[in-house]
Amino acid sequence: MIKGKIVDNKNQPLPGANIYFDGTTVATIADSEGNFTLQYGSKLNSILAVSFIGYQTQYIQNYQEDKELVIILKEAVNVLNEVVLKKNRFSRKQKLQLFREQFLGQTNVGKKAKIENEDDLYFDYDETTNTFKAYCDKPLIINNTLLGYKINYELVDFEVKFVTTSIKSVDVYRSLYLGLSRYEEIEATPKIIKQRQECYEGSQLHFFRNLVNNIWNKDNFLLFVGKFQDNPNDYFAISNEGDSKKVTITKQDKTLVGKKFIAEFNLLFKKKKQSRIIFETETFFVDQFGNNSNVQDIIFSGYIAQLKVADMLPMNYGVK
Repeated sequence: MIKGKIVDNKNQPLPGANIYFDGTTVATIADSEGNFTLQYGSKLNSILAVSFIGYQTQYIQNYQEDKELVIILKEAVNVLNEVVLKKNRFSRKQKLQLFREQFLGQTNVGKKAKIENEDDLYFDYDETTNTFKAYCDKPLIINNTLLGYKINYELVDFEVKFVTTSIKSVDVYRSLYLGLSRYEEIEATPKIIKQRQECYEGSQLHFFRNLVNNIWNKDNFLLFVGKFQDNPNDYFAISNEGDSKKVTITKQDKTLVGKKFIAEFNLLFKKKKQSRIIFETETFFVDQFGNNSNVQDIIFSGYIAQLKVADMLPMNYGVK
């Protein structure tokens, strides 16, 4: 349990401020005096975020359960984004379509999810590098009806690189998005619960949880080096590191020496969902909820790469 108080820089309470753990449904709201109590079952190795309309969001990584927090929010400075008039071959409609595909995803869940405030998004396309970027000064509000969640997503970084000057997803060779998210459950019918489980099985979250718990079998994930199934214990060493698990890649393909990445594997989930994983780091950490410390250094393609924000579940999904 965490207790605290939210105030402005004049020490005035901010009732109604949102307090939440990034990527989870664990959240609360400050009372009329700015006080809050945040209950959670296990120790979350996640960023504590505090937000309030008109103020800059605070991100807290080092906090103690037995020490009451006093969190001071600073007023946000409204800066109008400069509009640069330049020749642009792609329309806003095309850019929005690309953003939806690369952010929400092109699965059935991704296509059904809706961003309420798309007008707050603005874009930049650099034709010298064929790089598309998206920005938003306000949290994106996502209605994910098939999974029964409303997601408040603060977009920190969004970048898409193309093999040529294009705005089509078929020409994308790398896509990256980073941000902080707060999940609010709005519905949990049996059909929705079943859909959530289907999204979880074979997902990135599922993979990292299985990896650190050494769960490999035909009903879960199988590891392949090239076309041949291999023993994961020959490639991964798992050790305890505080509340997290440290993963070290112990065996690397000698043919990859000198390349940017140090290991690559093929994954098969239940003999039908195929993915490829590339590691650009030799070590990384995974907390008890499956949160990976090196998102930018571990690259997926295939099935897992198709699962964007709309198909993602809260980090505390299935964990009590």
